[in-house]
Amino acid sequence: MSTLEQMYQQVILDHAKRPVGHGLVDLASAEGHLAGESHQVNPTCGDEVTLRVDVTPEGTVAGVSWEGQGCSISQASVSVMTSLVEGVPLAEVARLDGLFHDLMSSRGKGLDDDEAEDALGDAAAFTGVSQYPARIKCALLGWAALKDSLARSGALATR
Repeated sequence: MSTLEQMYQQVILDHAKRPVGHGLVDLASAEGHLAGESHQVNPTCGDEVTLRVDVTPEGTVAGVSWEGQGCSISQASVSVMTSLVEGVPLAEVARLDGLFHDLMSSRGKGLDDDEAEDALGDAAAFTGVSQYPARIKCALLGWAALKDSLARSGALATR
């Protein structure tokens, strides 16, 4: 295993052990804020996540909280995603979602764009996961919950 692969593996394990945003919080009722919740299950392996999102009137993700159970890949991916999207405008969230999906389609090769990989931050650690089709669904579970939560909040319809 290369040094880079070891570093990526460590990032995933760190996020699985100390997840960002873990623990559902009540959805904000601040004036003009939109909130949504989604529960997603990977039927292949049984991983689950319930995710809540709070969006400001200006269209920025104000907060993400979640609870879940499953493998370290699914739980770490939700944690990494949470750290990436909090405080970020919805247009950038959509771009990051697209980049992560591109990464998951790379079959372990990563992205050919260094700037795109930099934008993904710790999410680039999932490059190796993209070599294993069954594990890709685990990595994408939280992203699916985020998109569904945003749709349920009505925030995507207003943009």
